[in-house]
Amino acid sequence: MAWVRRVRTASGATAVQIAESVDGRRRIVRHVGSARDEAELGLLIEEAHRLLDDDRQGVLDLGITPARTKVVMVPPPSTAGLFADRTGAATSRLLVARPQVLKTSSALLYDALAGVYASLGFDAVGDEVFRDLVIARIVEPTSLLDTDRVLAEMGRVSASHSTRKRTLRRAHAGGYRDQIAATCFRHALTTGDVSLVLYDVTTLYFEADKDDDLRKVGYSKERRVDPQIVVGLLVDRHGFPLEIGCFEGNKAETLTIVPIVKAFQERHGITDMVVVADAGMLSAGNLRDLDEAGLRFIVGSRVTKAPKDLESHFRWHGTAFADGQVIDTITPKDQRGMTSNASDPKVKAEPVWDRQAHPRSWRAVWAYSTKRAVRDNKTLTLQENKARAVVAGEKAARTPRFVKTRNGAQTLDEASLARARRLLGLKGYVTNIEATIMPAHEVIASYHDLWHVEQSFRMSKTDLRARPVFARTRDAIEAHLTIVFTALAVSRTVQNRTGLSLRRFLRTLKPLRSATIEINGVTNTIPPALSPDIETILNALESPSPRH
Repeated sequence: MAWVRRVRTASGATAVQIAESVDGRRRIVRHVGSARDEAELGLLIEEAHRLLDDDRQGVLDLGITPARTKVVMVPPPSTAGLFADRTGAATSRLLVARPQVLKTSSALLYDALAGVYASLGFDAVGDEVFRDLVIARIVEPTSLLDTDRVLAEMGRVSASHSTRKRTLRRAHAGGYRDQIAATCFRHALTTGDVSLVLYDVTTLYFEADKDDDLRKVGYSKERRVDPQIVVGLLVDRHGFPLEIGCFEGNKAETLTIVPIVKAFQERHGITDMVVVADAGMLSAGNLRDLDEAGLRFIVGSRVTKAPKDLESHFRWHGTAFADGQVIDTITPKDQRGMTSNASDPKVKAEPVWDRQAHPRSWRAVWAYSTKRAVRDNKTLTLQENKARAVVAGEKAARTPRFVKTRNGAQTLDEASLARARRLLGLKGYVTNIEATIMPAHEVIASYHDLWHVEQSFRMSKTDLRARPVFARTRDAIEAHLTIVFTALAVSRTVQNRTGLSLRRFLRTLKPLRSATIEINGVTNTIPPALSPDIETILNALESPSPRH
């Protein structure tokens, strides 16, 4: 027995389907279409009932073009004379069947994304199923089983579920990521440069009860206790992805940057570039390894290093700073025991870092911002109030900042609080680039480009829904990341070329639907009408130069 069912999709549309029950199990016979308003929903429901009532339902054609209507021969009209029987019934005539809409689809959206995919050179992979999985991930991230519904809404006939699973295995075994990464690198060279790259890490959790060799419980940025993996992403200064890698869920973030950067360096034969990372990557081992690999780096410094780095400045100039003031000095390579070659408080002038003159130090740039000071002061005040409440016994909590415990009694750490207030508004940067090559303001500006990699991570987590990951084996997880990596490259290109966010781009093009209609047994597909704004977007997608 077959019936018409309505299903709410993740995008907010209503899917109309024809289902049947076979041996007590429900099976989807046909996906009629998806509606976004009541008018379209009514048309799709009427179409579904028409298909149910059709005498050809027993041999329902599941292809794109329905079976041609049978032709009925109509006899010629009667040639009765003058004395014909006028009381007889009038001869009926068969009229041409009215036009009917067979289906609608967002084919324009699919063609637009497929065009960007091809313009980036990803067609060199030579796998149409992989391309469809990437486009489906961009339009509506969902499970592998539900991907055929997403593709059907764009007028595509999806491969079978088993074929899609084989494609994932082929993507990992066939080195798809290597091909995609090489193509991304060439694209970055033609549209900009890779002399400066940005690095950051995130975590992706799993819907799993137990961990294994890869999926492990570790520090989660979302404060979850599920098994997870650590993902490192390398992008160019505009956020275009260049390299991705995954590590065990309990691996420290500081141990991920060197393998990713070295893999990128070896893949493309790069001997000189600048790597920018946040303070989480600041470790003596990381900086040493990057320097020994011949790479230049800019990493954020922790504010706790300011008293030592700025000891001379504080002695000669006090703790007051002007908005936008920059201090270019040096910092010890190893804070735990290295005090030599540090800034000498007896000398008023700040030292100018030189690799030969300061073998045990790095260059340090400190900048003061009044806006940052106001923001830091607000945060610090909240922390102080919480600490005072804990000391007063008004609030039970884990020992917060600025609370010290001695002999079982909790007191406010006045010295730490005063030291923190003295450092409000300061931000530090550590680098191995000489001032003659990169001035302090350029060091700061390069570090501030890190928001691009953070934006790419937000896009992968929200728009592309890289998490949670439902794959279990490492090969499947790596294939999933390859699809997300490729989808991220296409999405960033769409945003750069059109100036629109990915979400707005999809909302603009997805409602433009092509209609497949049947008129007197002949099937035609009519494209949607395009407004000048839509034509501008489509023309921008074809532009080889991105709009940053």
